[in-house]
Amino acid sequence: MELRQLNTADNSSGHYGSLRACKAPFSDVTEGAVQIDWASRPEADDGEDEHSNKMQNLRELPLHMGLKKAIRQVQQMRIPVVSSWGSWRFRHSKSFRRFREDLSSVLSFVQLWRRPMHQIGGHFGGGVQSYFLFLRFLVVLNFLSFLLMAGFVIIPSIVFHSTTPVNSSGLALVSSNNVNSSGLALVSSNNVNSSGLALVSTNNVSGVEVCLRYDVQPPVLTVYYTYFLDLLSGTGFMEYSFLFYGFYNNTEVTSNGFSYNIPLAYLLSAAFYFLFCLLCIVVRMGGVARLIMAMDGGRLGGYSVLVFTGWDHGLQDERATRVKHNNLRYRLQVDLEEEKINRKAESLTLSQAFFLYSLRFFLGLVALAMIVGAFFAIGNATQYSQSQQQEGIVGLLLEYLPSMVITASNFVVPFLCDQIARLEKYSPSVTVIFALLRAVFLRLVSLGVLLYTLWEKITCQGNTQNCSPCSYNYTQYQCWETRVGQEMYKLTLFDFLITILVMVLVEFPRRLVVDHCSCKLAQWVGRQEFVVASNVLALVYSQTVVWCGALFCPILPLINTIKFVVIFYCKKVTLFQNCRPAVRTFRSTSSNFFFFLVLLFGWVLSSVVLIYSVASIHPSYGCGPFRFSSSMWAVVPASFISLSNTTQKFLLFIGSQAFSIPLFILSCVVMYYVAVLVSVYGKTVNLLKKQQKQEGRDKQFLVKQIKELSAEVSRNEQEPELRDGRGTRDAVPRWGGHYNSAFETDEEPAMPAGVFTNGGFYERDI
Repeated sequence: MELRQLNTADNSSGHYGSLRACKAPFSDVTEGAVQIDWASRPEADDGEDEHSNKMQNLRELPLHMGLKKAIRQVQQMRIPVVSSWGSWRFRHSKSFRRFREDLSSVLSFVQLWRRPMHQIGGHFGGGVQSYFLFLRFLVVLNFLSFLLMAGFVIIPSIVFHSTTPVNSSGLALVSSNNVNSSGLALVSSNNVNSSGLALVSTNNVSGVEVCLRYDVQPPVLTVYYTYFLDLLSGTGFMEYSFLFYGFYNNTEVTSNGFSYNIPLAYLLSAAFYFLFCLLCIVVRMGGVARLIMAMDGGRLGGYSVLVFTGWDHGLQDERATRVKHNNLRYRLQVDLEEEKINRKAESLTLSQAFFLYSLRFFLGLVALAMIVGAFFAIGNATQYSQSQQQEGIVGLLLEYLPSMVITASNFVVPFLCDQIARLEKYSPSVTVIFALLRAVFLRLVSLGVLLYTLWEKITCQGNTQNCSPCSYNYTQYQCWETRVGQEMYKLTLFDFLITILVMVLVEFPRRLVVDHCSCKLAQWVGRQEFVVASNVLALVYSQTVVWCGALFCPILPLINTIKFVVIFYCKKVTLFQNCRPAVRTFRSTSSNFFFFLVLLFGWVLSSVVLIYSVASIHPSYGCGPFRFSSSMWAVVPASFISLSNTTQKFLLFIGSQAFSIPLFILSCVVMYYVAVLVSVYGKTVNLLKKQQKQEGRDKQFLVKQIKELSAEVSRNEQEPELRDGRGTRDAVPRWGGHYNSAFETDEEPAMPAGVFTNGGFYERDI
């Protein structure tokens, strides 16, 4: 049996099968009716997908429920003719679908923080819940990244480091005969304890013996609080540990045919770590982008969608429902205000428009000047901190001076930029976006300014004579990679401490004052608002710091995982105890995409740091796995020589033009196909949207006709001569008159009983 609907209406007129397309003669209407072929049988290759498509087509047909039920029963009574291949495919597809459903249910059950997420969404809505979902994504991302670094770098280095002798400076000692051409020490597990040991690759460091010194041994007698200071600054007993770059050796361990190259593993693990993070971000952005495209940027349907489908049915608290009411009211207010501002902007005179744009340009320059001033302060603070050599509490404060200046700038400058944005007379959503863009620019570029200042100090501001003979500023940075890792470690730790202190010293006392003080000032200030945007930007800043320091501090992803876990519980406590949701929010779908886009910008910044450090700056001679290489990247071509001839030929073919040019052409063809597919899907979506709007107009027309018909029936029932019931029967044929008058036609052929048309089902007088 097949269900066929012959559509002869002219869709080119823009009606898309609407009621207006039903103004055809009787013969055309009959041809457009639903025709059911009861005698057809399923093909041998019909699968589950085709069966589901037929069922979906049955649901879409304009039939009453009784007829649909009868058709479905007839379909179920059929004996399908299925081949062995079709039967095997059906069974395996069904088994795979069940396995996928069971796996998804198990994963949802063991999902991290599943119950707290439901509680947060139920009390504060999906907007606040999006922050915690983003935080959970970063926790999982950092933990998986740590497993990657630990499995290939940290654990092998700790195991091999315990079997490799070191001197007082922390340098690995191996036999002078066990040095390969790339300057890597070859350590055999069978003879690591033999005598006659010398420094690694002395033939490659002639004339730079002074650069080999790296004294990190702490004094024998230390004051007890020194360990606490070392813990905060990453110096002392923590400096030469698996936490930082200087701990790892440039050794290639060989044992019973097994070879493990520590420098190559260190570099490739960092590269795969960045690629893994990029893949996760792009996948999440793709999901959010598809949702935005499906919803037409969050504006599909206009005000009606917001009114009828904007309610969050997961809310369980009275206060949360009031907040949701206020949010819906504010969103309507924002849309109306934006429309008002757009109309007002269109009606501005030339002088008014010139004054408005001049004001915006001037205020934009003021905001830019404040941001540049913050960058200047960060650069000077970094230079002053690196030039001082103090100890004790004063030395700790000087080491944290760049972190304190960056944190103060992140608090003060965005607040001033918010006040400036209010004077620029933008629409509310544009005002929020401008404020967020300035805050993002400040947070990310301030980190770039810090790293740029460090690089200027490390490379002697590009003057190679001042950096001779080590090619870097050895007098101040014996192991510059560890120093950069310490700066990123201090930024991560200081940001965490500031978050905890703000919660304990600001948010809790503010809630106590508001709850127990009835003065007007306290009630006007109110409780702390949980602003999702600023909190998410703080997470993006923290993650960018971790990416910038992961190459120099491999354990930093684990530290950030612990930090985010603690922040999750702290934010949850302060959310339920101290905060109230922000009344003014902007569209959640576009904001989620914006958050991942900002995270992608942070990844790009950290990738620049990685590429510049790997390719341009000379590694330290006194520490690290690349101590005797001209650059970190030099380990890759040196390791390529040690591969077999077959592997070398394969890799050379991969990098040759004979492979790259066809690959480029194939990539262009695939990209063109995807672009065409996207264009076709876009046109289809627009066509369906137009059809949806037309169906909405048809429903409005039907409702109007039903109201008029009901009113006429009521009037007829009130007449004394129609109390015998004839008035109601006489009123039914008037439907055609109402329908014809709506389209201003003089005459319309009567429809036979039981005709199904594209616009709906019409029944004559029975």
